[in-house]
Amino acid sequence: MLPRGARRSVTAELLLAHTRAELSTLLADARGAGRRVAFVPTMGALHEGHASLLRVAREHADDGPVVASVFVNPLQFGPGEDLDRYPRTLAADLAMCEREGVDVVFTPAVEEVYPGWPEPPQVTVEPGPLATVLEGRTRPGHFRGVLTVVAKLFGLVRPDLAVFGQKDYQQLVLVRRMVEDLCIGVDVVGAETQREPDGLALSSRNRYLDTDQRLEAAVLSCALRAAQADAVRGAEAAIGAARAALRTSHGVDLDYLVLRDPDLAPLPDDVPPGTEARILVAAKVGSTRLIDNLPLTIGSH
Repeated sequence: MLPRGARRSVTAELLLAHTRAELSTLLADARGAGRRVAFVPTMGALHEGHASLLRVAREHADDGPVVASVFVNPLQFGPGEDLDRYPRTLAADLAMCEREGVDVVFTPAVEEVYPGWPEPPQVTVEPGPLATVLEGRTRPGHFRGVLTVVAKLFGLVRPDLAVFGQKDYQQLVLVRRMVEDLCIGVDVVGAETQREPDGLALSSRNRYLDTDQRLEAAVLSCALRAAQADAVRGAEAAIGAARAALRTSHGVDLDYLVLRDPDLAPLPDDVPPGTEARILVAAKVGSTRLIDNLPLTIGSH
């Protein structure tokens, strides 16, 4: 494994692939030599949270290539969501990829990923019951779009491992479930959420917040940390502490605040001490929807 900060291993410069054929050509030598291919799928508008994912990929790639994709996936946006205004910053994204030692960036057109577009694909990935709760309840069809594009990208890149951020925790759990259930053969690595100094989880959507909303948004991570601190007194105490923290802000429109097990199944009514869990929150601040989560241990120091 290469140390943190190691530079790209199989190319002298960052290479771009716009088509499936170009991507296959650029990775042919590495595949032929049996090198590990590490992959970070993104929708662009990269920030330091994405940079941390690229570093994790670089660490796990040994002497093989790191591939990043920059593709705003229309299939995961519902009616009235922010597909049209989703930030597109390709020049800055490429600069970050080069700085973090990425070997190949795949930047396909929509028609390259979904031949026949704007007609949607006839075959998609059914994400199962977990996709109907939490984010899936608010955004029906979202995870079908996510898993479909991830499956397609896995088929094109053929990585040995792929890195996803824990901030989108439900997505991470669903990708792992898809990989297991469909025997895809990719090692899915979950990287820790990167945060601003005040605790706000880094997100491409943070740029939509004005100054006052940015201050209000910090209450989300405060609520999660309060739950972590009070989890020693039990699940109800943890949720109560988080709700009390959220009540200190009047600019946050709460969607959900829940405790789940690490696979996002409901916890039992009587949670045994030492139970590992996840607390998840989603809320709108102004017109911007934000999500966050943290791990905690119920009833144990």
